[in-house]
Amino acid sequence: MKVAKGQIVRLSYELRVKGGEVLETSAQSGPIQYVHGEGRLLPALERRLEGMEIGAEKKGTIPASEAFPEDSLPTKEIGRNEFPRGEKIDVGRVFAAKGPTGPVMFKVVDAGSDKVKVRFLPAVFGKDLEFQVKVLMIDDPKAQRRESTAPPPVPADALVEPDK
Repeated sequence: MKVAKGQIVRLSYELRVKGGEVLETSAQSGPIQYVHGEGRLLPALERRLEGMEIGAEKKGTIPASEAFPEDSLPTKEIGRNEFPRGEKIDVGRVFAAKGPTGPVMFKVVDAGSDKVKVRFLPAVFGKDLEFQVKVLMIDDPKAQRRESTAPPPVPADALVEPDK
């Protein structure tokens, strides 16, 4: 069975900024499970998983322009009065601000006299991403079929010999 749209897939994975910090890893959070094709993963990563089989591993790089295509990012209109007084608000200009969970970056898409339309940018916007994945399970609900890798063996240091 191969990874295809509509299938439930479980992966071990690591996603990092190219040559830099780890963004997400199953080593910390456990394997990820998702329905392929529903947009729960980065679309560029989903495309790279298409057709993989159980136990298959893949490493690669997702170029920044493909990881977060700008036109797919959310936009919002905010009042011009929310910008610092006298600030030049040109289309294409990028701003940073404090958000409820930390710093936020956004780019001006359109600037009217009262409202400014901005596009929110992820912290890793403009950076290439590296990924490493292994397919652990594929479940095809329509065919009522599931394939998975055998669970890994117990580490040798975890085995306890019974008392004699």
